[in-house]
Amino acid sequence: MGKLEKYSSYKDSGVEWLGEIPEHWEVKKIKFVMNKIQTGTTPSTNNKNFFDGDLNWFNPKDLNQEILIESENKLSQLALDRREIKLFPKDSILIVGIGATTGKTSYLTINGTFNQQITGFHSTIHHNKFLFYVLRNFSKVFLNVASYTTLPILNNEFFKSFSIVFPPKKEQTKIASFLDEKTAQIDEVISQKEKLIELLKERKQIVINDAVTKGLDKDVEFVDSGVEWIGKIPKHWEISKVKNIFKLIIEPAPKANEEELLSIYTDIGVRPRKELAEKGNKASTTDGYWRVKKGDFIVNKLLAWMGAIGLSEYEGVTSPAYDILRAKKDIVGIYYHELFRLKVFSQEMKKYSRGIMDMRLRLYFDKFGNILIPYPSYDEQIKIVEYIENQTTKIDKAIELQQNYISKLKEYKVSLIDSVVTGKVRVV
Repeated sequence: MGKLEKYSSYKDSGVEWLGEIPEHWEVKKIKFVMNKIQTGTTPSTNNKNFFDGDLNWFNPKDLNQEILIESENKLSQLALDRREIKLFPKDSILIVGIGATTGKTSYLTINGTFNQQITGFHSTIHHNKFLFYVLRNFSKVFLNVASYTTLPILNNEFFKSFSIVFPPKKEQTKIASFLDEKTAQIDEVISQKEKLIELLKERKQIVINDAVTKGLDKDVEFVDSGVEWIGKIPKHWEISKVKNIFKLIIEPAPKANEEELLSIYTDIGVRPRKELAEKGNKASTTDGYWRVKKGDFIVNKLLAWMGAIGLSEYEGVTSPAYDILRAKKDIVGIYYHELFRLKVFSQEMKKYSRGIMDMRLRLYFDKFGNILIPYPSYDEQIKIVEYIENQTTKIDKAIELQQNYISKLKEYKVSLIDSVVTGKVRVV
Protein backbone atom coordinates (compact mmCIF):
# COMPACT_ATOMS: atom_id res chain seq x y z
CA MET A 1 0.00 0.00 0.00
CA GLY A 2 1.31 3.38 -0.98
CA LYS A 3 1.73 6.23 1.44
CA LEU A 4 -1.59 7.88 2.31
CA GLU A 5 -1.98 11.65 2.00
CA LYS A 6 -3.25 14.08 4.61
CA TYR A 7 -6.39 16.20 4.31
CA SER A 8 -5.96 19.73 2.94
CA SER A 9 -6.89 21.52 6.15
CA TYR A 10 -7.31 20.70 9.84
CA LYS A 11 -8.86 22.23 12.95
CA ASP A 12 -8.52 21.76 16.70
CA SER A 13 -10.88 18.99 17.84
CA GLY A 14 -11.22 20.45 21.32
CA VAL A 15 -10.32 17.02 22.70
CA GLU A 16 -6.83 16.90 24.21
CA TRP A 17 -6.01 13.29 23.37
CA LEU A 18 -7.41 13.61 19.83
CA GLY A 19 -5.65 16.77 18.68
CA GLU A 20 -6.38 18.13 15.21
CA ILE A 21 -8.99 16.65 12.90
CA PRO A 22 -9.96 17.41 9.26
CA GLU A 23 -11.73 20.75 8.89
CA HIS A 24 -15.06 19.24 7.75
CA TRP A 25 -15.20 16.49 10.43
CA GLU A 26 -17.32 16.72 13.60
CA VAL A 27 -16.88 15.84 17.25
CA LYS A 28 -19.95 14.74 19.20
CA LYS A 29 -20.75 12.82 22.34
CA ILE A 30 -21.60 9.19 21.66
CA LYS A 31 -25.14 9.69 22.99
CA PHE A 32 -25.84 12.09 20.09
CA VAL A 33 -24.41 9.72 17.49
CA MET A 34 -26.05 6.45 18.56
CA ASN A 35 -29.78 5.84 18.54
CA LYS A 36 -29.44 2.90 20.90
CA ILE A 37 -27.01 2.36 23.78
CA GLN A 38 -27.89 -0.43 26.19
CA THR A 39 -26.26 -2.86 28.55
CA GLY A 40 -27.25 -6.48 28.12
CA THR A 41 -29.02 -8.78 30.57
CA THR A 42 -29.09 -12.37 31.79
CA PRO A 43 -32.50 -14.02 32.08
CA SER A 44 -33.60 -15.55 35.36
CA THR A 45 -31.82 -18.87 35.79
CA ASN A 46 -34.89 -20.18 37.60
CA ASN A 47 -36.65 -20.65 34.27
CA LYS A 48 -34.82 -23.22 32.15
CA ASN A 49 -37.14 -22.47 29.22
CA PHE A 50 -35.31 -19.15 28.76
CA PHE A 51 -32.16 -21.06 27.82
CA ASP A 52 -33.72 -23.39 25.27
CA GLY A 53 -33.82 -21.64 21.92
CA ASP A 54 -31.86 -20.31 18.95
CA LEU A 55 -31.43 -16.59 19.76
CA ASN A 56 -27.76 -15.63 19.83
CA TRP A 57 -26.68 -14.55 23.32
CA PHE A 58 -23.13 -13.22 23.44
CA ASN A 59 -20.74 -13.11 26.38
CA PRO A 60 -17.24 -11.54 26.68
CA LYS A 61 -15.61 -14.78 25.53
CA ASP A 62 -17.45 -14.52 22.21
CA LEU A 63 -15.96 -11.05 21.68
CA ASN A 64 -12.53 -12.58 21.17
CA GLN A 65 -13.75 -12.52 17.57
CA GLU A 66 -13.98 -9.08 15.96
CA ILE A 67 -16.79 -10.11 13.65
CA LEU A 68 -19.66 -11.92 15.34
CA ILE A 69 -21.67 -14.43 13.33
CA GLU A 70 -22.85 -16.78 16.08
CA SER A 71 -22.77 -17.06 19.85
CA GLU A 72 -21.71 -20.02 21.95
CA ASN A 73 -24.86 -19.80 24.09
CA LYS A 74 -28.47 -19.45 22.97
CA LEU A 75 -31.69 -18.11 24.47
CA SER A 76 -35.34 -18.68 23.65
CA GLN A 77 -38.04 -16.51 22.12
CA LEU A 78 -39.81 -16.81 25.46
CA ALA A 79 -36.99 -14.87 27.15
CA LEU A 80 -37.48 -12.09 24.60
CA ASP A 81 -41.28 -12.13 24.92
CA ARG A 82 -40.98 -11.87 28.72
CA ARG A 83 -38.58 -8.94 28.28
CA GLU A 84 -35.79 -10.81 30.03
CA ILE A 85 -33.41 -9.84 27.24
CA LYS A 86 -32.88 -7.00 24.76
CA LEU A 87 -32.47 -7.83 21.07
CA PHE A 88 -30.06 -5.71 19.07
CA PRO A 89 -30.16 -5.51 15.26
CA LYS A 90 -27.35 -6.65 13.03
CA ASP A 91 -24.67 -4.03 12.25
CA SER A 92 -24.53 -3.13 15.93
CA ILE A 93 -21.32 -2.70 17.94
CA LEU A 94 -20.68 -4.61 21.17
CA ILE A 95 -18.12 -3.57 23.80
CA VAL A 96 -17.16 -5.46 26.96
CA GLY A 97 -17.75 -3.02 29.83
CA ILE A 98 -16.55 -5.02 32.82
CA GLY A 99 -14.20 -7.91 33.48
CA ALA A 100 -10.76 -9.01 32.36
CA THR A 101 -11.46 -8.25 28.67
CA THR A 102 -12.93 -4.77 29.23
CA GLY A 103 -12.72 -2.67 26.06
CA LYS A 104 -12.90 -5.64 23.69
CA THR A 105 -14.97 -4.50 20.70
CA SER A 106 -16.83 -6.57 18.09
CA TYR A 107 -19.24 -6.07 15.19
CA LEU A 108 -22.57 -7.86 15.11
CA THR A 109 -23.49 -9.34 11.72
CA ILE A 110 -26.80 -10.87 12.89
CA ASN A 111 -29.55 -9.95 15.32
CA GLY A 112 -28.47 -10.85 18.82
CA THR A 113 -28.52 -10.22 22.52
CA PHE A 114 -25.82 -10.19 25.18
CA ASN A 115 -25.20 -10.36 28.91
CA GLN A 116 -24.74 -7.56 31.43
CA GLN A 117 -20.98 -7.40 30.92
CA ILE A 118 -21.50 -6.02 27.42
CA THR A 119 -22.88 -2.73 26.12
CA GLY A 120 -24.46 -2.53 22.66
CA PHE A 121 -24.45 0.45 20.25
CA HIS A 122 -26.46 1.06 17.11
CA SER A 123 -26.96 4.09 14.88
CA THR A 124 -29.58 4.64 12.18
CA ILE A 125 -28.02 7.88 10.92
CA HIS A 126 -24.35 6.93 10.70
CA HIS A 127 -22.43 4.06 9.13
CA ASN A 128 -22.17 1.42 11.86
CA LYS A 129 -19.15 -0.35 10.44
CA PHE A 130 -17.28 2.96 10.45
CA LEU A 131 -18.38 3.54 14.05
CA PHE A 132 -17.12 0.04 14.89
CA TYR A 133 -13.65 0.99 13.69
CA VAL A 134 -13.85 4.24 15.66
CA LEU A 135 -14.92 2.57 18.92
CA ARG A 136 -12.46 -0.29 18.43
CA ASN A 137 -9.70 2.27 18.03
CA PHE A 138 -10.83 4.33 21.03
CA SER A 139 -11.09 1.32 23.35
CA LYS A 140 -7.58 2.01 24.67
CA VAL A 141 -8.66 5.58 25.41
CA PHE A 142 -11.76 4.28 27.23
CA LEU A 143 -9.56 2.25 29.55
CA ASN A 144 -7.19 5.14 30.22
CA VAL A 145 -9.90 7.54 31.32
CA ALA A 146 -12.25 5.10 33.05
CA SER A 147 -12.39 5.16 36.82
CA TYR A 148 -11.67 1.85 38.47
CA THR A 149 -9.92 0.09 41.33
CA THR A 150 -8.86 -3.41 40.33
CA LEU A 151 -10.57 -3.62 36.94
CA PRO A 152 -11.91 -0.81 34.74
CA ILE A 153 -15.67 -0.48 34.42
CA LEU A 154 -17.26 1.07 31.36
CA ASN A 155 -20.97 1.72 31.92
CA ASN A 156 -23.69 3.44 29.93
CA GLU A 157 -23.16 6.84 31.51
CA PHE A 158 -19.45 6.70 30.75
CA PHE A 159 -20.04 5.81 27.10
CA LYS A 160 -22.75 8.43 26.61
CA SER A 161 -20.50 11.22 27.85
CA PHE A 162 -17.54 10.17 25.70
CA SER A 163 -16.86 12.14 22.52
CA ILE A 164 -16.00 10.63 19.14
CA VAL A 165 -14.97 12.10 15.81
CA PHE A 166 -16.56 11.38 12.45
CA PRO A 167 -16.83 12.69 8.86
CA PRO A 168 -19.96 12.96 6.67
CA LYS A 169 -21.77 9.64 6.15
CA LYS A 170 -20.64 9.25 2.52
CA GLU A 171 -17.05 9.49 3.67
CA GLN A 172 -17.77 7.10 6.56
CA THR A 173 -18.90 4.50 4.03
CA LYS A 174 -15.74 4.85 1.95
CA ILE A 175 -13.50 4.68 5.02
CA ALA A 176 -15.28 1.56 6.28
CA SER A 177 -14.88 -0.12 2.88
CA PHE A 178 -11.19 0.82 2.77
CA LEU A 179 -10.54 -0.56 6.25
CA ASP A 180 -12.56 -3.71 5.54
CA GLU A 181 -10.33 -4.43 2.55
CA LYS A 182 -7.01 -3.55 4.17
CA THR A 183 -7.64 -5.24 7.51
CA ALA A 184 -8.85 -8.37 5.69
CA GLN A 185 -5.57 -8.45 3.77
CA ILE A 186 -3.58 -8.05 6.99
CA ASP A 187 -5.65 -10.71 8.78
CA GLU A 188 -5.09 -13.14 5.91
CA VAL A 189 -1.31 -12.74 6.13
CA ILE A 190 -1.51 -13.18 9.91
CA SER A 191 -3.56 -16.34 9.42
CA GLN A 192 -0.97 -17.73 7.01
CA LYS A 193 1.82 -16.97 9.46
CA GLU A 194 -0.09 -18.66 12.29
CA LYS A 195 -0.57 -21.76 10.14
CA LEU A 196 3.15 -21.77 9.40
CA ILE A 197 3.89 -21.60 13.12
CA GLU A 198 1.64 -24.61 13.72
CA LEU A 199 3.48 -26.53 10.99
CA LEU A 200 6.82 -25.62 12.58
CA LYS A 201 5.57 -26.82 15.96
CA GLU A 202 4.46 -30.09 14.37
CA ARG A 203 7.87 -30.41 12.73
CA LYS A 204 9.52 -29.86 16.12
CA GLN A 205 7.43 -32.65 17.64
CA ILE A 206 8.34 -35.00 14.75
CA VAL A 207 12.06 -34.23 15.14
CA ILE A 208 11.93 -35.01 18.87
CA ASN A 209 9.74 -38.09 18.44
CA ASP A 210 11.95 -39.62 15.75
CA ALA A 211 15.16 -38.89 17.66
CA VAL A 212 14.09 -40.34 21.03
CA THR A 213 12.38 -43.43 19.59
CA LYS A 214 14.51 -44.17 16.50
CA GLY A 215 17.90 -42.66 17.26
CA LEU A 216 20.06 -40.80 14.75
CA ASP A 217 21.58 -43.56 12.63
CA LYS A 218 19.03 -44.60 10.02
CA ASP A 219 21.33 -47.25 8.57
CA VAL A 220 21.28 -49.52 11.64
CA GLU A 221 19.05 -52.59 11.76
CA PHE A 222 15.60 -51.90 13.19
CA VAL A 223 13.31 -54.36 14.96
CA ASP A 224 9.77 -54.23 16.24
CA SER A 225 9.82 -52.93 19.81
CA GLY A 226 6.61 -54.73 20.65
CA VAL A 227 5.25 -51.43 21.94
CA GLU A 228 2.62 -49.80 19.77
CA TRP A 229 3.41 -46.16 20.51
CA ILE A 230 7.15 -46.69 19.94
CA GLY A 231 7.10 -48.89 16.82
CA LYS A 232 10.44 -50.02 15.44
CA ILE A 233 13.67 -49.28 17.30
CA PRO A 234 17.37 -49.87 16.63
CA LYS A 235 18.17 -53.54 17.29
CA HIS A 236 20.81 -52.67 19.90
CA TRP A 237 18.40 -50.60 22.03
CA GLU A 238 16.68 -51.92 25.12
CA ILE A 239 13.02 -51.66 26.01
CA SER A 240 12.46 -51.30 29.72
CA LYS A 241 9.68 -50.49 32.17
CA VAL A 242 9.74 -47.02 33.72
CA LYS A 243 10.17 -48.55 37.18
CA ASN A 244 13.37 -50.28 36.07
CA ILE A 245 14.91 -46.93 35.15
CA PHE A 246 13.29 -44.69 37.78
CA LYS A 247 12.31 -45.07 41.40
CA LEU A 248 9.67 -43.23 43.39
CA ILE A 249 11.24 -40.88 45.94
CA ILE A 250 9.51 -39.78 49.13
CA GLU A 251 11.92 -37.45 50.87
CA PRO A 252 10.16 -35.01 53.22
CA ALA A 253 11.53 -31.48 53.15
CA PRO A 254 13.06 -30.13 56.37
CA LYS A 255 10.70 -28.11 58.55
CA ALA A 256 10.83 -24.34 58.29
CA ASN A 257 12.98 -24.66 55.19
CA GLU A 258 13.70 -21.84 52.75
CA GLU A 259 14.05 -24.09 49.72
CA GLU A 260 12.80 -23.04 46.26
CA LEU A 261 9.12 -23.91 45.82
CA LEU A 262 8.78 -25.76 42.50
CA SER A 263 5.75 -26.51 40.32
CA ILE A 264 5.25 -28.50 37.14
CA TYR A 265 3.44 -26.88 34.20
CA THR A 266 2.04 -28.54 31.10
CA ASP A 267 3.55 -26.02 28.70
CA ILE A 268 6.94 -25.15 30.22
CA GLY A 269 7.83 -27.99 32.58
CA VAL A 270 9.33 -27.47 36.06
CA ARG A 271 9.73 -23.88 37.23
CA PRO A 272 10.07 -22.02 40.54
CA ARG A 273 6.64 -20.67 41.42
CA LYS A 274 8.06 -17.22 42.14
CA GLU A 275 9.17 -16.92 38.48
CA LEU A 276 5.59 -17.27 37.36
CA ALA A 277 4.26 -14.87 40.00
CA GLU A 278 1.42 -17.27 40.71
CA LYS A 279 -1.67 -15.86 42.31
CA GLY A 280 -4.44 -17.62 44.20
CA ASN A 281 -4.21 -20.02 47.08
CA LYS A 282 -0.72 -20.61 48.42
CA ALA A 283 0.44 -22.83 51.21
CA SER A 284 1.38 -20.94 54.36
CA THR A 285 4.20 -23.42 54.94
CA THR A 286 6.09 -26.01 52.94
CA ASP A 287 6.29 -28.37 55.88
CA GLY A 288 5.29 -31.81 54.67
CA TYR A 289 6.39 -31.06 51.11
CA TRP A 290 8.72 -33.35 49.12
CA ARG A 291 12.37 -32.58 48.61
CA VAL A 292 13.46 -32.27 44.96
CA LYS A 293 17.04 -32.64 43.75
CA LYS A 294 18.43 -31.39 40.48
CA GLY A 295 17.89 -34.14 37.91
CA ASP A 296 14.71 -35.48 39.53
CA PHE A 297 11.45 -35.69 37.60
CA ILE A 298 8.25 -34.13 38.96
CA VAL A 299 4.98 -35.79 37.98
CA ASN A 300 1.59 -34.20 38.52
CA LYS A 301 -0.50 -37.35 38.95
CA LEU A 302 -3.68 -35.49 37.95
CA LEU A 303 -2.34 -33.79 34.83
CA ALA A 304 0.56 -36.00 33.74
CA TRP A 305 -1.35 -37.22 30.68
CA MET A 306 -1.73 -33.57 29.64
CA GLY A 307 2.00 -32.92 29.78
CA ALA A 308 2.52 -32.01 33.45
CA ILE A 309 5.69 -34.06 33.84
CA GLY A 310 9.26 -32.92 33.49
CA LEU A 311 12.88 -32.74 34.57
CA SER A 312 13.83 -30.42 37.40
CA GLU A 313 16.94 -28.36 36.85
CA TYR A 314 16.46 -26.87 40.31
CA GLU A 315 16.97 -27.89 43.92
CA GLY A 316 13.87 -27.28 45.97
CA VAL A 317 10.60 -28.60 47.35
CA THR A 318 7.26 -29.40 45.78
CA SER A 319 3.73 -30.32 46.71
CA PRO A 320 3.09 -33.79 48.19
CA ALA A 321 0.36 -34.05 45.54
CA TYR A 322 3.17 -34.67 43.03
CA ASP A 323 5.36 -37.75 42.56
CA ILE A 324 9.14 -37.40 42.51
CA LEU A 325 11.08 -39.82 40.30
CA ARG A 326 14.84 -40.35 40.49
CA ALA A 327 16.95 -42.32 38.02
CA LYS A 328 18.18 -45.78 39.03
CA LYS A 329 20.36 -46.08 35.93
CA ASP A 330 22.70 -43.79 34.04
CA ILE A 331 20.51 -41.49 32.01
CA VAL A 332 20.62 -38.11 30.32
CA GLY A 333 17.75 -36.30 31.99
CA ILE A 334 16.83 -34.17 28.97
CA TYR A 335 16.42 -37.31 26.85
CA TYR A 336 13.65 -38.62 29.10
CA HIS A 337 12.23 -35.13 29.61
CA GLU A 338 11.66 -34.92 25.86
CA LEU A 339 10.33 -38.47 25.67
CA PHE A 340 7.89 -38.06 28.57
CA ARG A 341 6.47 -34.86 27.07
CA LEU A 342 5.75 -36.34 23.63
CA LYS A 343 2.09 -36.23 22.63
CA VAL A 344 2.14 -39.98 21.89
CA PHE A 345 3.55 -40.68 25.34
CA SER A 346 0.87 -38.48 26.90
CA GLN A 347 -1.73 -40.75 25.32
CA GLU A 348 0.10 -43.77 26.73
CA MET A 349 0.04 -42.23 30.21
CA LYS A 350 -3.68 -41.59 29.81
CA LYS A 351 -4.23 -45.32 29.18
CA TYR A 352 -2.52 -46.13 32.48
CA SER A 353 -4.33 -43.44 34.46
CA ARG A 354 -7.25 -44.29 36.76
CA GLY A 355 -10.50 -42.35 37.04
CA ILE A 356 -14.06 -42.10 35.70
CA MET A 357 -13.54 -39.00 33.56
CA ASP A 358 -10.68 -37.08 31.98
CA MET A 359 -10.39 -34.38 34.64
CA ARG A 360 -10.45 -37.04 37.37
CA LEU A 361 -7.73 -39.23 35.91
CA ARG A 362 -4.71 -39.91 38.08
CA LEU A 363 -1.47 -41.59 37.11
CA TYR A 364 -0.06 -43.48 40.09
CA PHE A 365 3.45 -44.87 40.04
CA ASP A 366 2.25 -48.47 40.39
CA LYS A 367 0.76 -48.03 36.89
CA PHE A 368 3.18 -45.48 35.46
CA GLY A 369 6.07 -47.70 36.41
CA ASN A 370 4.81 -50.44 34.09
CA ILE A 371 4.88 -48.31 30.92
CA LEU A 372 7.49 -49.57 28.47
CA ILE A 373 10.02 -47.00 27.23
CA PRO A 374 13.26 -47.05 25.16
CA TYR A 375 16.61 -47.23 26.90
CA PRO A 376 19.49 -46.42 24.51
CA SER A 377 23.04 -46.31 25.82
CA TYR A 378 24.15 -43.31 27.83
CA ASP A 379 26.48 -42.14 25.03
CA GLU A 380 23.69 -42.40 22.49
CA GLN A 381 21.35 -40.45 24.74
CA ILE A 382 23.96 -37.66 24.82
CA LYS A 383 24.15 -37.57 21.01
CA ILE A 384 20.35 -37.59 20.69
CA VAL A 385 19.99 -34.70 23.12
CA GLU A 386 22.66 -32.67 21.30
CA TYR A 387 20.88 -33.28 18.00
CA ILE A 388 17.48 -32.32 19.42
CA GLU A 389 18.84 -29.12 20.93
CA ASN A 390 20.50 -28.18 17.63
CA GLN A 391 17.42 -28.87 15.51
CA THR A 392 14.81 -27.42 17.86
CA THR A 393 16.86 -24.25 18.33
CA LYS A 394 16.62 -23.67 14.57
CA ILE A 395 12.88 -24.36 14.60
CA ASP A 396 12.33 -22.11 17.64
CA LYS A 397 14.17 -19.28 15.89
CA ALA A 398 11.95 -19.74 12.83
CA ILE A 399 8.86 -19.67 15.06
CA GLU A 400 10.09 -16.54 16.82
CA LEU A 401 10.67 -14.87 13.45
CA GLN A 402 7.08 -15.55 12.41
CA GLN A 403 5.73 -14.43 15.78
CA ASN A 404 7.64 -11.15 15.50
CA TYR A 405 6.23 -10.67 12.00
CA ILE A 406 2.72 -11.25 13.31
CA SER A 407 3.29 -8.72 16.10
CA LYS A 408 4.41 -6.11 13.57
CA LEU A 409 1.39 -6.81 11.37
CA LYS A 410 -0.95 -6.39 14.34
CA GLU A 411 0.79 -3.14 15.30
CA TYR A 412 0.48 -1.91 11.72
CA LYS A 413 -3.23 -2.81 11.67
CA VAL A 414 -3.86 -0.82 14.85
CA SER A 415 -1.82 2.11 13.53
CA LEU A 416 -3.63 2.08 10.18
CA ILE A 417 -7.08 2.10 11.77
CA ASP A 418 -6.08 4.87 14.17
CA SER A 419 -4.66 7.06 11.40
CA VAL A 420 -7.72 6.63 9.20
CA VAL A 421 -10.55 7.01 11.74
CA THR A 422 -8.96 10.07 13.37
CA GLY A 423 -8.38 11.76 10.03
CA LYS A 424 -4.59 11.75 10.22
CA VAL A 425 -4.61 10.39 6.66
CA ARG A 426 -7.11 10.57 3.82
CA VAL A 427 -8.36 7.50 1.95
CA VAL A 428 -11.07 9.16 -0.16
